[in-house]
Amino acid sequence: MNRRPLRACGATAALSVALLLSACTHDLAAGPAGTSAVDGRDTLGDPLFPALGNGGYDVRHYALGLDYDVRHGSLDATARLTATARQRLASFSLDLHGLKVTRVQVNGERAKFSRRGDKLRVRPASALPKGRTFRTAIAYEGHPTDFADPDGSKEGWVRTADGAFVVGEPAGSQTWFPGNHHPSDKAAYDITVTVPKGYTAVANGELKERPETKDGARTFRWHSGEPMASYLATATIGKFRVRTGRTEQGVPLYVAVDPKEAERSAEPLANLSEIVSWGSKIFGPYPFSSAGAIVDHPPRGIDYALETQTKPIYSGAPDEVTVVHEMAHQWFGNSVTPETWQDIWLNEGFATYAEWLWAERHGGKGPQQQFDAHYRLPAGDPLWAFPPGRPGKAENVMATPVYERGAMVLQQLRNAVGDRTFFRILKEWPAAHRHGNAGSKDFIAFCEQHAHKDLTGLFDAWLYGEGKPGRTY
Repeated sequence: MNRRPLRACGATAALSVALLLSACTHDLAAGPAGTSAVDGRDTLGDPLFPALGNGGYDVRHYALGLDYDVRHGSLDATARLTATARQRLASFSLDLHGLKVTRVQVNGERAKFSRRGDKLRVRPASALPKGRTFRTAIAYEGHPTDFADPDGSKEGWVRTADGAFVVGEPAGSQTWFPGNHHPSDKAAYDITVTVPKGYTAVANGELKERPETKDGARTFRWHSGEPMASYLATATIGKFRVRTGRTEQGVPLYVAVDPKEAERSAEPLANLSEIVSWGSKIFGPYPFSSAGAIVDHPPRGIDYALETQTKPIYSGAPDEVTVVHEMAHQWFGNSVTPETWQDIWLNEGFATYAEWLWAERHGGKGPQQQFDAHYRLPAGDPLWAFPPGRPGKAENVMATPVYERGAMVLQQLRNAVGDRTFFRILKEWPAAHRHGNAGSKDFIAFCEQHAHKDLTGLFDAWLYGEGKPGRTY
């Protein structure tokens, strides 16, 4: 995500920690042969967003069927989840904001369900054995909405004049489908969207077939085979101009642009192929089967970009540096995803550093010059408000230290280990954790292994230290 010149999302204030704490108990149910089944937890214990995510299972695949009435803003939908039970489950929960659930089935049998806040509790007809795959089908309907984050921005399903601008970092995806909405539980996706004729629905991955037109409606079927965190999913709808193509390496491109933004978007998006190719040389092979962009024209008050997987979404025409930032996220954040939101600097610090490298390549200030300019800022500047490795609270996850000081951490690392080792790290880190999750401790250990030296002092000062560090490397 990029705040320059666009704003970033945060997390919903509607998520209640009180609800979380009241729902964390594990009620036991008798099972066969003296075993017992438990109610899966209503949390994954994220240090910044403890109400997000659910325990007891891992989702492997989402199949979402969405029928959206653009005129009335109503959604008639089905979510089919394929998951593996991590323990013997008497029940489990999913994150879902608003929307009315009308029917739930688990393994083809009718299941009981209940709602409490943004949690949907599902109780199958029989307990789910540990280690077994199970399938859940949920029918739901209503008017999906956006909600406000602690930092004041909006996310979720945002209605536009001609459809919907759909963004989910970190909690907005629960406004349009039930799921395990925490970055640690990644899955493959098939997203099918039916919209009125004349509209286009754009989601992650590749369009499986030509849009099917029937009875005045068009159906778009999108497939994303590589694992994806739910906050990176989109199903954006509008009257877009669409162009397709390929990068120099043959990666398919799909670019959808609102006509109001077409002229201003043309030049920065013309460089998309070059940006993907450049990133592949610096960060290693592009990690997904396709690439692209979505440029929409949302209501006033929405001013940010998000690295939705394979197709970053922009609220208005982006500049080139914003495109570089969001495409860098395909390696850092999308393929290698943080274990918790505490480690968001691993997304934003790397994407900001990619901006600095791109600027240097095109005759602008290089990373050391960028670092020096930032370091000259006084100790009372917001840059030093908190360490990037410890944002402290939810409203800080998209604040300046995560981005700018996060990138400064990387420049200090480069100075400490030398260019040869540093650029090896930039390639081998996303390769080592391709399509997985990793945290700050993993990154520190990875760097020390490659540098063959103790880097504790550097990371203690620059990643975790309070205030303006007094030492540069």
